[in-house]
Amino acid sequence: MKSFYVDSCIYLNLWQKEGNEKLGKPYWKIAQNFFENCSRKNKTIFYSRFILKEMKFILTQEKYREKIKLFDCLPFARIDASTEDICKARKIESELRYEISFYDIIHILLALKTDSILVTRDHLLLESARKYSVIAKKPESLLF
Repeated sequence: MKSFYVDSCIYLNLWQKEGNEKLGKPYWKIAQNFFENCSRKNKTIFYSRFILKEMKFILTQEKYREKIKLFDCLPFARIDASTEDICKARKIESELRYEISFYDIIHILLALKTDSILVTRDHLLLESARKYSVIAKKPESLLF
């Protein structure tokens, strides 16, 4: 049974109703379907304090408090980065010449640590994850 580590952009797709209906199925509906499928199939979705921090930067305080309640229920499980993970992320950040954010590198490492598929729409993150042997996919490409 494969688990998932979901990047903040997917949560934001859902919560901010992102996507253009005229261009096809909106991103938020794809995200909603993904989360519903995970719940129905008992797939674990990992998140970290780094995901929560990203949300806190983007959402209003009120919206943040409302939305993070989602993480209190199944199928969500929290994973924390160790000191070793943080040091490794800083090293990778330098190797990649700061092309992707420190947080994105942490997401890669935590997906690797949990043997999870990294779910994101970020093209650079998709490419970078593959360099570190992490399976990374957009939610619409996950059939389970």
